[in-house]
Amino acid sequence: MTDWPLLSIVTFLPLAGALFILFIRDENPDVVARNSRNVALLTSVATFLVSLFVWVNFDPTTAAFQMVDQARWLPGLNISYHMGVDGISLFFVLLSTFLMPICILSAWEAVQHRVKEYMIAFLVLETMMVGMFCALDMVLFYIFFEGVLIPMFIIIGVWGGSRRVYAAFKLFLYTLLGSVLMLLAMLAMYFQAGTTDIPTLMAYNFPFQLQIWLWLAFFASFAVKIPMWPVHTWLPDAHVEAPTAGSVILAGVLLKMGGYGLLRFSVPMFPLATDMFVPLVYTLSVVAVIYTSLVALVQEDIKKLIAYSSVAHMGFVTIGIFTLNQQGIEGAIFQMLSHGIVSGALFLCVGVIYDRMHTREIARYGGLVTRMPKYAVIFLLFTMASVGLPGTSGFVGEFLVLLGAFQDSSWVAFFAASGLILGAAYMLYLYRRVVFGKMTREDLKSIVDLSPREVAMFAPLILLVFWMGIYPSSFLDLMHASVGNLIDKYELALSASGAAVAAR
Repeated sequence: MTDWPLLSIVTFLPLAGALFILFIRDENPDVVARNSRNVALLTSVATFLVSLFVWVNFDPTTAAFQMVDQARWLPGLNISYHMGVDGISLFFVLLSTFLMPICILSAWEAVQHRVKEYMIAFLVLETMMVGMFCALDMVLFYIFFEGVLIPMFIIIGVWGGSRRVYAAFKLFLYTLLGSVLMLLAMLAMYFQAGTTDIPTLMAYNFPFQLQIWLWLAFFASFAVKIPMWPVHTWLPDAHVEAPTAGSVILAGVLLKMGGYGLLRFSVPMFPLATDMFVPLVYTLSVVAVIYTSLVALVQEDIKKLIAYSSVAHMGFVTIGIFTLNQQGIEGAIFQMLSHGIVSGALFLCVGVIYDRMHTREIARYGGLVTRMPKYAVIFLLFTMASVGLPGTSGFVGEFLVLLGAFQDSSWVAFFAASGLILGAAYMLYLYRRVVFGKMTREDLKSIVDLSPREVAMFAPLILLVFWMGIYPSSFLDLMHASVGNLIDKYELALSASGAAVAAR
């Protein structure tokens, strides 16, 4: 099986499913909708199963890119089709393929309008996400990185809420502006190094002055995607207006693209500039953790509250990445994976009650535990994971980030830790208002508990939250070699620069 082009299969299998759905025809629209759902679910499950072979065949002892698939594409320009994974990108591929069947299940009954097109959009989105995490050529990376925007723009703009067009355009314009700067930086790198091959560029020694400009250009794109304060304002609007499955993918995978980009480009390719800008990133991250947590406390819309909590959690991620030590970077990667699972699950929890009551206002709920005990237990579990309860995935990532931050700066660790207290405050306050108390509204008294389909949707997420929380080494062991190699190269570049300055 290892001789197969596994990464290309995982990347383009969803696209094959989307093409198959495109040719589904029937006079009865219900038949078309049913067949589209079935094909989308089967394709996404098959893609996930194939992606498990990538995990099984992965060798954790080496930092080299594995399962490499390379072909000539534009030989005259020295641009190739180049795919591969290492310990940093492996789990992001698995996260993308894992969440997609759950998203399709969540939309099984909720989406009745243009079902065929909805399923095609999600499968195309999966191809773009997986391709971006596997790409080892800059041009290929950029195509997938920007390609993600198109299906997400359509998903929010067509199947979103009342202000969906505004939210879709805001998402598109914010992310596109940063990406234009990144494209200019990529052109500068190509003319400087003569190649778009990412492993070659990671070993190339860019001049210090050029590194500064390249780092800023890439940071402009990745900071919007993460999103970092103050370029985070597109996220609450996009989450509120997106359909449930759109919010799950947006929080679960799309926000991780920025963090992944920092680890793949900014740190290894521009180490001197990275070292120079660490205080800037720390400052923006600490503000994000504290400010957005305080903003989350006063929200009246459940989705908006969880959206602001995502900005705070991603602030932890950027702190972890720029500690530039083993615990901090591994904690950041683990936190991204955990946040992808937990925030995705929280948006599914919102979707469950929204499908029944068609409102996201916190004040419209209360006392749900009396009518929905299964829902109350599942919502509590993911609330605790978001807060970082020991035994859940949220604890491991936050603990490692704080450990890494404390080694670098006790003040950064102190301010980041204050975000944990605020996180517990807004999540527990939300849970108390929605689930506990008296059920005073008449329309709530007819609400029904989770269906078997909804329980099946949450079951794998619950399993993963506990697995990551109780046995984190099964994930961390696969990251060690790649993260260690990243740090070694960064420190080598700094020491070489120091030696060059001393020699002058």
